[in-house]
Amino acid sequence: MTLERGTSAGMKRGDMSLHPLDSSAALEPELLCIFGTGDLGRSLGQRLLQSGYRVVYGSRRPNSCGPLPQGAQVMTHQEAAQSANLIFICVHREHYEFLGTLAPHLERKVLVDLSNNLKKNLYPEANAAYLQRLVPKAAVVKGLNTLSAWALQNGLLAGKQVYLCGNDEEAKHAVAEMATKLGLTVLDRGSLSAAREIEDFPLRLFPEWRLPLCIAVGLTAFFFFYLLIRDVIYAYVENGDEISYRIMVSLANKVFPIVSLIMLSLCYLPGCIAAFLQLYRGTKYRRFPDWLDRWMLCRKQMGLVALGFAFLHAIYTFIIPIRYAVRHKLISRVVDELKNQTTPFYFDNTEAWGTDSFYALGILGFFLYVLLGLTSLPSVGGSLSWREFSFIQSKLGYLTLFICTAHGYIYGWDKFLSRATYKWYTPPAFMLCLIVPSVVLVLKFIIIIPCVDRTLMRIRQGWERTPPRRETDDVKFTNL
Repeated sequence: MTLERGTSAGMKRGDMSLHPLDSSAALEPELLCIFGTGDLGRSLGQRLLQSGYRVVYGSRRPNSCGPLPQGAQVMTHQEAAQSANLIFICVHREHYEFLGTLAPHLERKVLVDLSNNLKKNLYPEANAAYLQRLVPKAAVVKGLNTLSAWALQNGLLAGKQVYLCGNDEEAKHAVAEMATKLGLTVLDRGSLSAAREIEDFPLRLFPEWRLPLCIAVGLTAFFFFYLLIRDVIYAYVENGDEISYRIMVSLANKVFPIVSLIMLSLCYLPGCIAAFLQLYRGTKYRRFPDWLDRWMLCRKQMGLVALGFAFLHAIYTFIIPIRYAVRHKLISRVVDELKNQTTPFYFDNTEAWGTDSFYALGILGFFLYVLLGLTSLPSVGGSLSWREFSFIQSKLGYLTLFICTAHGYIYGWDKFLSRATYKWYTPPAFMLCLIVPSVVLVLKFIIIIPCVDRTLMRIRQGWERTPPRRETDDVKFTNL
């Protein structure tokens, strides 16, 4: 049902009028009411005034309610309720009792409940349902509760999603129209029975980040203790060397790239699994298993966590030359060479090539890492077309994974077959971290082969269907 401005009675739900009653009043900005003069109420009023609305506040103490936005009026609750048809309730649920005493003045009004709770299931029913029970003849709409006073004050609303629910479609439409004028994107969640779900949204603590962070913490803990045993404890037990100082930088700088590479490969592994699952089923229209759905929905967060570990690896690598242990070792080697007149170190050309290739691939991989992370930002990704975004996240993503995997292989090119590498018969950590990305790249290669074959077949068929060219064709083309 759409809203129209009437000349006499306006749009009604029963007898509820959502707009000014006469044509002369319709030329004036719409008057909205706010119950509550706290931070949220003041910020919302300021934003409504900037959007062209008139605002009136309802307060228990109109003469001493504190500073309000310039241009807003302040009245008692009863007077403010009578002056506007759309009222924002910006007070806590425990103060809702006064609304019951105002029930006769709130009949046929639209009440927008912006309240939230401190924790889930704090009350037996949703705040909006409780409000509807207090004022049964009003149209209660739950919504805008995900907006903070800080976001309203700083104007960070463009494109931000807000949720609405209510039993009256006309009332929801009025609130949605107002929210759209503020630059918000409105999602209708249905009837007022969804109010509890909407009230729980602000209480969520990084729901999409839980799985990626749990995986990152688990991988970090595993490889940290694995390397602690292989590097530090092994050196102390077998050789009596006390090198526990390496835990802070050297050990950490081995863990960060390992976790980063595995997390990056885990971003693309579910896509490969989904592709093989579709090939096995013979259709792409069946739902994936729930575990695969959850995995695919948090790939962006996994990629950003991987980028964070890559940043740590780059910073730790940068500070390695200024570490005391490295400077001490370098100075000792130079002093020993000058004192004993030993032969200078032999220059190994193969080692030089390997080291330069290792660093070059690391720098290029980190650059592509950052590029992928930037395109994940809504402000950047929104400026790209679907094809551009898909190319960066898919094609360049796999290229990043390939380069970073090659970076790891070059690091251990001369260590795979060395017996000294397998301390206590355990493989080095960099070998373990190469397993998952290598599997992902192999699976992707297997998927690409049939696609390439089909493309070549289509090109070949197109050539066969094209009639042979004549000399006159070249002449016509030249004349054109």
